Amino acid sequence: MRSSITIGCGAGFWGDTPEGPGQIVESGVDYLVLDYLAEITMSILTRMKQRDDSAGYATDFVSLVMRPLARRISARGIRVVTNAGGVNPRACRDALMALFGELGVDLKVAIVEGDDLLHHESAFRSQGVREMFGGAPFPAACTSMNAYLGAFPIAAALARGADIVITGRCVDSALALGPLIHEFGWKADDHDLLSAGSLAGHLIECGVQATGGVFTDWRETPGWDRMGFPIVACRPDGSFELYKPEGTGGLVSPATVGEQLVYEVGDPRAYLLPDVCCDWSSVRLEQAGPDRVRVTGARGAAPGIHYKVSATWQDGFRLAGTMMVAGDEAVQKAEAVGEAIIRRAARLMAEQGFAPFSETSIEVLGSEANYGRHARTRSSREVVLKIAARHAQRGALDVLAREIYPAATAMAQGITGFAGGRPKPQPVVRLFSFLAPKALARITVNLAGDACVVASDATPPHVGPPARNTPPPPPAISAQTPGGVLADGAGSGRMTFAPLRRFAHGRSGDKGDIANIGILARKPGYVPWLRASLTPEAIAACLAHVVEGPIDIFEWPGINGFNILLHQGLGGGGVASLRYDPQGKALAQVLLDMPVAIPAAWTGDDDAPARSPGISPEQEPAI
Repeated sequence: MRSSITIGCGAGFWGDTPEGPGQIVESGVDYLVLDYLAEITMSILTRMKQRDDSAGYATDFVSLVMRPLARRISARGIRVVTNAGGVNPRACRDALMALFGELGVDLKVAIVEGDDLLHHESAFRSQGVREMFGGAPFPAACTSMNAYLGAFPIAAALARGADIVITGRCVDSALALGPLIHEFGWKADDHDLLSAGSLAGHLIECGVQATGGVFTDWRETPGWDRMGFPIVACRPDGSFELYKPEGTGGLVSPATVGEQLVYEVGDPRAYLLPDVCCDWSSVRLEQAGPDRVRVTGARGAAPGIHYKVSATWQDGFRLAGTMMVAGDEAVQKAEAVGEAIIRRAARLMAEQGFAPFSETSIEVLGSEANYGRHARTRSSREVVLKIAARHAQRGALDVLAREIYPAATAMAQGITGFAGGRPKPQPVVRLFSFLAPKALARITVNLAGDACVVASDATPPHVGPPARNTPPPPPAISAQTPGGVLADGAGSGRMTFAPLRRFAHGRSGDKGDIANIGILARKPGYVPWLRASLTPEAIAACLAHVVEGPIDIFEWPGINGFNILLHQGLGGGGVASLRYDPQGKALAQVLLDMPVAIPAAWTGDDDAPARSPGISPEQEPAI
């Protein structure tokens, strides 16, 4: 057993810069991992495979990563693990082997299969399986159905001698956990170790998001033009440190790593993965040197006997188009133009016998549309109008597509900048998530045409995270109106309002139709004020224009933070959403502008919260 191994992530999504893998390879790591899949990506890959049986995988892996790097990867003995297989791992392998033949490179390629459960579709439907979040009935017809596999099949492929492991759908963190299981001999009941390894994988799975990318305090992150991709140095006891290649841009600090930690996790005490139920509530992040963070405190418990499964199904069609509107009252003109185009198309559709639109969306970008009723800007003289609609029939949206451009001569002056030509209707591919018994998945590792079955990990039922002897959280402080006082006896004094970002930072993301916003205190002493301010009622009022379901809030004591889930918060999510921000990437920024009550003394003394650049203490108490 080696005393430590290094794993670097060279891609956080399909479309990431090909500079990342090159950085990682030049850094001399033991493993290069590449994460290409997200719920929205699986929908896209499914559509691609429907058109072409040889498609359905992340082609960038072959053309932009392995073509220029294969010889160096081979010479340096670096092993590669990726989920680039998407919905067609065999096609990905075949394309890769053809490339190796062309380059004269001898690398052993294994594929992990078994995540595709589409052949069980009728059984799930007859059993009355419901969507795990919203309770919707099983779709009438699915186009794909993939279980989120764990890390042990990847470890099995490495044990058989694979230099490159290609998977279909697996949990993102498994790309790093698989090599750790293989190298350190971790077993299925080493729950704390599996949780720590999953945490390492989670922190690097999104690439430069862990090294200063999309950081709230963006001015503190240097070198955007050459961002450093993340590397973890892991030891057999589960401890690890996160860093980036020397000479690259970015920032590795507890704050940047913390924002990635809260990303799309949900309940930090029970983050359920196929191999382990993770308790990351007590994780600690410590600066271990320049651009180096030590991560400790992960705990784990037994996982469940089910895999999470993501099925996709087609639900009609969608169409979206944009145009620029300039001049005085541009916001008002754009809104009027959008409404007129929708009304005109609806009238013409009705005349042709089509039913009404099932959903429409008008957003004026430049008017702070993402802030809903809290938008401040209505005086912009240059905006972009986005029009979108959904309908069961493609032909109805063809009518809308034809009626967008005529606005240039029929409606407001200053309409220009039609991007990409006349828009075309696209299929709406919706996500349906549910749980399926692990025993249903027949997982195989195929190396050089030799396939072996990997036993399903039908572990004991999930019993939740291990008990903790942690004290209950302190009572919430009552935040009153401006000029009020503390109501719980914890102190007294005049109160004022300031934007949440003055003493917190955060990040947001998506899981299907659930938006996840993580909020972290800038100092431990601010946690009571966050607890008082981040109530479901306050969050619902701030985000009333997007929130359609319940709101869950989980406190995260180890990192002085809170994780917020907005159910039905993304308008359907992914390609099913008509919003300009279907993945909720801007929601943390909106919430961080929410005014919260603080002691007035904080606006003028050394104990005041740290401020992001551009936020003044006198900022008005409005979003």
